[in-house]
Amino acid sequence: MILLAGNTYAQKRGVMNLPAYNNARYHFGFILALNRMHFSVEMKEGFQTVVYDSLQSPDVFADSLRLLYVDTKPTMGFTVGIVGNLKMSKYFDLRFVPSLAFGERYLDYYMLTYDDGESSFVEIRKSVTSAHIDFPLHVRYRSKRVHNFGAYVLAGAKYVLDLAATRTQKTQEDNETLLKLRKNDVAAELGVGIEFYNAWFKFGIEVKMSYGLFDLLQRENNVYTGGLESLHSKVWQLSFSFE
Repeated sequence: MILLAGNTYAQKRGVMNLPAYNNARYHFGFILALNRMHFSVEMKEGFQTVVYDSLQSPDVFADSLRLLYVDTKPTMGFTVGIVGNLKMSKYFDLRFVPSLAFGERYLDYYMLTYDDGESSFVEIRKSVTSAHIDFPLHVRYRSKRVHNFGAYVLAGAKYVLDLAATRTQKTQEDNETLLKLRKNDVAAELGVGIEFYNAWFKFGIEVKMSYGLFDLLQRENNVYTGGLESLHSKVWQLSFSFE
């Protein structure tokens, strides 16, 4: 109890950094972030009973095949962005954080192939590379500042433009069939964060989850899209802000 009282007294005596920071109407900064791009996959009912012929199954050398299962694997990417913050009231802010995000996701297709009367199990991995321009708009509720520390929650939505979604169906190098996505999406976002007031700037750490509202899949007459009912984007992001 004596040590706790001493620490509390020391904090009260410590210098409060940027004491008028939250009184400003506007302030700006930038973020550096790690993202983890994912897909939320919904399969069609009875997709395992559909038989695809050789023309509908590029990249697989077989007379016919059936799709057994589709799994998605996330990878790590990175994001950079600019922060614009508008103070609406004592504890509420409106934030606009245009960002550029890079990442990659995998879709693993598990198939049962039939060739000359013999069946075999095949796994095909499709890589989906994304380069997003994000335009998120958030409403943020800040806690009361405690000396040089604060916390907040935020919610909002963002418009996403995927610059990598306009690639052609086949690569020029190995003629591999690509999985094409729609380039426009809107995502709902929810996050929490903490802030530390330093002598010259405010440093923040934020965790945020985004869930795409639109089906991204461009359907074609092949096994890679035939069994999918919908494909939605899901992204986790750990951000470090400097404002």
